[in-house]
Amino acid sequence: MRIELLFWAGCPSYPKALSDLRLALVESGLDPGCVIVSEVKYEGDAAAERFVGSPTIRIDGVDVQPPLDEPVGLTCRVYRRRDGRISPTPDPADLRDALNAASRR
Repeated sequence: MRIELLFWAGCPSYPKALSDLRLALVESGLDPGCVIVSEVKYEGDAAAERFVGSPTIRIDGVDVQPPLDEPVGLTCRVYRRRDGRISPTPDPADLRDALNAASRR
Protein backbone atom coordinates (compact mmCIF):
# COMPACT_ATOMS: atom_id res chain seq x y z
CA MET A 1 0.00 0.00 0.00
CA ARG A 2 1.41 3.41 -1.00
CA ILE A 3 0.35 6.16 1.41
CA GLU A 4 1.27 9.72 0.50
CA LEU A 5 0.80 13.06 2.18
CA LEU A 6 1.51 15.99 -0.10
CA PHE A 7 1.81 19.46 1.39
CA TRP A 8 2.68 23.05 0.59
CA ALA A 9 4.89 24.78 3.17
CA GLY A 10 2.67 27.88 3.12
CA CYS A 11 -0.15 25.93 4.75
CA PRO A 12 0.03 25.12 8.47
CA SER A 13 -2.41 22.16 8.40
CA TYR A 14 -0.23 19.29 7.27
CA PRO A 15 1.33 18.37 10.67
CA LYS A 16 -2.17 17.76 12.10
CA ALA A 17 -3.16 15.77 9.00
CA LEU A 18 0.03 13.69 9.29
CA SER A 19 -0.66 13.02 12.96
CA ASP A 20 -4.27 11.98 12.22
CA LEU A 21 -3.10 9.76 9.36
CA ARG A 22 -0.48 8.02 11.49
CA LEU A 23 -3.06 7.42 14.23
CA ALA A 24 -5.47 5.92 11.68
CA LEU A 25 -2.66 3.64 10.48
CA VAL A 26 -1.96 2.44 14.02
CA GLU A 27 -5.69 1.86 14.59
CA SER A 28 -5.76 -0.19 11.38
CA GLY A 29 -2.77 -2.28 12.44
CA LEU A 30 -0.48 -0.70 9.85
CA ASP A 31 2.95 0.91 10.13
CA PRO A 32 2.62 4.65 10.81
CA GLY A 33 6.15 5.15 9.51
CA CYS A 34 5.23 4.13 5.97
CA VAL A 35 3.79 7.53 5.00
CA ILE A 36 5.61 9.22 2.14
CA VAL A 37 5.62 12.94 2.91
CA SER A 38 6.32 15.21 -0.07
CA GLU A 39 6.45 18.97 -0.30
CA VAL A 40 4.96 20.54 -3.42
CA LYS A 41 7.03 23.68 -3.99
CA TYR A 42 6.14 24.98 -7.44
CA GLU A 43 2.99 25.56 -9.49
CA GLY A 44 4.33 23.23 -12.19
CA ASP A 45 4.73 20.48 -9.61
CA ALA A 46 1.19 21.15 -8.37
CA ALA A 47 -0.13 20.67 -11.90
CA ALA A 48 1.92 17.50 -12.46
CA GLU A 49 0.72 16.02 -9.15
CA ARG A 50 -2.91 17.15 -9.61
CA PHE A 51 -2.39 18.85 -6.24
CA VAL A 52 -5.57 20.68 -5.18
CA GLY A 53 -4.13 21.97 -1.93
CA SER A 54 -2.40 21.17 1.29
CA PRO A 55 -2.67 18.67 2.80
CA THR A 56 -3.58 16.06 0.21
CA ILE A 57 -3.58 12.41 1.30
CA ARG A 58 -3.63 9.60 -1.25
CA ILE A 59 -3.69 5.87 -0.72
CA ASP A 60 -2.57 3.90 -3.76
CA GLY A 61 -3.12 7.07 -5.78
CA VAL A 62 -6.70 7.59 -4.57
CA ASP A 63 -7.48 10.80 -2.70
CA VAL A 64 -9.06 10.12 0.71
CA GLN A 65 -11.70 12.75 -0.15
CA PRO A 66 -11.71 13.12 -3.92
CA PRO A 67 -11.88 16.78 -4.94
CA LEU A 68 -14.86 17.98 -6.89
CA ASP A 69 -13.89 20.77 -9.27
CA GLU A 70 -11.11 22.36 -7.26
CA PRO A 71 -8.26 23.83 -9.30
CA VAL A 72 -4.72 22.63 -8.79
CA GLY A 73 -2.28 24.98 -7.12
CA LEU A 74 -0.26 25.99 -4.10
CA THR A 75 -2.99 26.65 -1.57
CA CYS A 76 -4.51 25.33 1.62
CA ARG A 77 -7.14 22.69 1.12
CA VAL A 78 -10.61 22.64 2.60
CA TYR A 79 -12.31 19.41 3.65
CA ARG A 80 -15.87 18.73 4.66
CA ARG A 81 -16.24 16.65 7.82
CA ARG A 82 -18.95 14.03 8.07
CA ASP A 83 -20.90 16.24 10.44
CA GLY A 84 -20.93 19.00 7.80
CA ARG A 85 -18.24 21.20 9.32
CA ILE A 86 -15.48 22.65 7.17
CA SER A 87 -11.96 21.63 8.21
CA PRO A 88 -8.36 22.11 7.05
CA THR A 89 -7.77 18.36 7.51
CA PRO A 90 -9.74 15.27 6.45
CA ASP A 91 -12.19 13.61 8.81
CA PRO A 92 -10.37 10.80 10.68
CA ALA A 93 -13.25 8.47 9.76
CA ASP A 94 -12.53 9.16 6.07
CA LEU A 95 -8.89 8.22 6.67
CA ARG A 96 -9.87 4.94 8.32
CA ASP A 97 -12.38 4.11 5.57
CA ALA A 98 -9.81 4.84 2.86
CA LEU A 99 -7.24 2.60 4.57
CA ASN A 100 -9.79 -0.20 4.94
CA ALA A 101 -10.85 0.10 1.29
CA ALA A 102 -7.23 -0.03 0.13
CA SER A 103 -6.58 -3.08 2.33
CA ARG A 104 -9.44 -4.94 0.61
CA ARG A 105 -8.09 -4.25 -2.91
